[in-house]
Amino acid sequence: MIYCVEDEKNIRELLVYTLETTGFSAKGFADGRELNAALKKELPVLILLDIMLPGEDGYSILSRLKAAPETRNIPVIMVTAKDAEFDKVKGLETGADDYITKPFGMMEFVARVKAVLRRCTRKEENRELYCGELKVLVGRHEVQIGDKKVELTRKEFELLQYLLENKSLVMSRNQILCHVWGYDFDGETRTVDVHVRTLRQKLGDAGNMVETVRGVGYRIGD
Repeated sequence: MIYCVEDEKNIRELLVYTLETTGFSAKGFADGRELNAALKKELPVLILLDIMLPGEDGYSILSRLKAAPETRNIPVIMVTAKDAEFDKVKGLETGADDYITKPFGMMEFVARVKAVLRRCTRKEENRELYCGELKVLVGRHEVQIGDKKVELTRKEFELLQYLLENKSLVMSRNQILCHVWGYDFDGETRTVDVHVRTLRQKLGDAGNMVETVRGVGYRIGD
């Protein structure tokens, strides 16, 4: 899923339409407030972000995205009419992965989107997460404790990865449900508890690092 934050309806609809006709899923939002609401339900693989928006501007939104553990790794392309070198440098230094100035051709737009996604996929393939002797090789979908491999189901792996990506932070059951199962998952929060229990069993002694925070959720720490 790709999110497009653009206050001009015609441009927003054109970008979403172009993405969908080239094989992507996309949703459009008019401002940062609509984006915030969507992020609580589903995290996208990429965000297209205008700078001149009503209320919170694009720079502020970008800073907030890069500061939050849940969204800091989502690639962002600035799509804006502001073409001064200062604006481009500011966007890139704030954390944007690319900067496209209006007007632009749709073929170039799609090519830039694909290029950013390819770069981020390569980064993901090489990413490793650690906690004590526990190591997760994200791209290889592999979990190791010392020199021993641990076999996990897909959901157990995604649950462990999410906790490690937010190491030492408490993740509520609803946050875990939204991230691992998707916002439209029709199960109850006890689904999380069941998967945490089986995850702990498979991790053996390392499973003790997955802590229960009573009345809130779970976190992982050394």
